[in-house]
Amino acid sequence: MKTLMTSMQQPTVAAQDGRVTPSAAPSSDAPLTVSGVTVSYSEKPAVFSVDAAFPPNAMSAIIGPNGAGKSTLLKAALGVIPRLSGDVHIFGQPIEQARERIAYVPQRASVDWDFPTTMIDVVQMGLYRQVGLLGRLSGQMKTRALNCLERVGMVDFAQRQIGQLSGGQQQRVFLARALAQDADLYLLDEPFAGVDAATERAIVDVLKLLKAEGKAVVAVHHDLSTVRNYFDHVFMINVRRMAEGPVSTTFTTENLQATYGGRLAATHLDELSVAGAV
Repeated sequence: MKTLMTSMQQPTVAAQDGRVTPSAAPSSDAPLTVSGVTVSYSEKPAVFSVDAAFPPNAMSAIIGPNGAGKSTLLKAALGVIPRLSGDVHIFGQPIEQARERIAYVPQRASVDWDFPTTMIDVVQMGLYRQVGLLGRLSGQMKTRALNCLERVGMVDFAQRQIGQLSGGQQQRVFLARALAQDADLYLLDEPFAGVDAATERAIVDVLKLLKAEGKAVVAVHHDLSTVRNYFDHVFMINVRRMAEGPVSTTFTTENLQATYGGRLAATHLDELSVAGAV
């Protein structure tokens, strides 16, 4: 089984047969490491023998073309979908022993927004890990939930039904639920998809504050033009791991072409180059 990279500060690029060098054992400092993860839908692998190591105190992006396995990798790491093979460690521990250190924000499309509940109820769901499903939230915990809504600019809508929210407001309320968990690792599946510019800026600001607090953020991301501005570390996937490392050295034209192939138009690469993003 392949092992993980020795230094998360050095970029790695996959060979055409999928082998990746260099690699090393999972680090207890790494918020999230995956080793040899394979996921298959029917007979076709969606993710094949992927290794990844995401650094602490950083914002990391998972990028790749549509159907490359970005969300699948995140869900497989969490156990939301089954893995055919592979191991997942959180700060050096098997994920089964460290789930309390993780907060997850799913894609909005996977949520039943017609469910009859309010914003504050959704945020308080993030606190039941501490009290149990049958436990009662204290007044202090309810105040904490309101504070999380305030952090995402939604405290004035605390009693609004979630079905009455816009796309951007929906994304903010699920981020507030993640904040209520007070995790060490935040995993987000396309947090900026379908939101307005103001919401995107608000989410980025919150995530950068989490980083400043020593937390780690890993997000599936699709907008290549914002990778360099938003993230410190990038993981490129196209079923296999294609490249991984600091944005400054890994987010290059060569790696983008290897990852996206013909799906990334040359004009798009030119635009990124002109903008200084590649």
